Amino acid sequence: MNSKIIGIGSYVPGAPITNSQLKELANIDFDAEKLENKLGIKQRHAAKLSAVDESCADFATKATMNAIANAKLDPKEIDLFIVATDTPEYISPSTAMIVQGRIQEGEHACAAFDLNASCASFAKAYDIAAKMIKYDPQIKHAVVTGVYNMCAHVRSQDPFGHTIFADGAGAFVLSKEDSEQSDYQCGYHLTDGTQWNYVGIYTGGTKTPFTPELYQQGEYGLQLLQQLPGDRNVRLWPLILESLLKRAQVEQDQVDHFIFTQINRHVITQVMEILGRPMSDTTCVMDRYGYTGSACLPMAFEAAVKSGNIKRGDQVALIASGAGLAVGANLFRY
Repeated sequence: MNSKIIGIGSYVPGAPITNSQLKELANIDFDAEKLENKLGIKQRHAAKLSAVDESCADFATKATMNAIANAKLDPKEIDLFIVATDTPEYISPSTAMIVQGRIQEGEHACAAFDLNASCASFAKAYDIAAKMIKYDPQIKHAVVTGVYNMCAHVRSQDPFGHTIFADGAGAFVLSKEDSEQSDYQCGYHLTDGTQWNYVGIYTGGTKTPFTPELYQQGEYGLQLLQQLPGDRNVRLWPLILESLLKRAQVEQDQVDHFIFTQINRHVITQVMEILGRPMSDTTCVMDRYGYTGSACLPMAFEAAVKSGNIKRGDQVALIASGAGLAVGANLFRY
């Protein structure tokens, strides 16, 4: 039996915030022209700045419901909920449990858990869900939801955080089907835990519980401890893709579309040049949504499907990088 994507959906909170509006709402100054020309970010959605009373579980629930509706399923038919995020609703219980409770409204014979691999969370969660669907007889339908609420952790007057990060969620509904046209082929993973102290949320866990003193010192929320290597993804993504395709025994020219972490359009352009492929073979949505971390892969995929750039039967590669360092990749036939 194969794992087929039968539903897709996404959600963003509030109205889009342009770069000029961001300067006023966040009371910060930055080079908007550089942000737009290099990173490709022209606007974003941020619940906190838009005074929208929603957070991670709200985004995830709405994107999940949109995907289930797109799949034309009854919510009670979902046997597995995985929420992929590093900005959960709570440390405990998991955001996936909250989403399951809101959608199925009580006790149900299903599994629900979160997966945190920073911004590579969705790629890794999708890999796990696809394999569980194939080999677990209890699971016929699964939903994988990537969600990002990093804006809730951005400190006031932080130009780095406010200009790049955005809120959003995207979801895939997977089905166990005997399909010759659609199937999940394989995943590939890379990790370097020695890079844990570059960027992240370091206060609020067991190592450094949150205190009023830390708040007064500004030691909370999103923190950039070291500058990230500028060429890391340009170096890594072609190598990851090569390893992914080798594992699947697929040639690069057999892949119809590539979707990468949506943080820097210039980097994606460089990688596509290295691959010798035109920009029409990839999709960028950071101009509309900013950087939505764990949500950006499914959000970009949905945009590609709706625009006709990805069609049924196309072979698609997803590659995501996250802090830590975590990299995840997926190859599947849609």
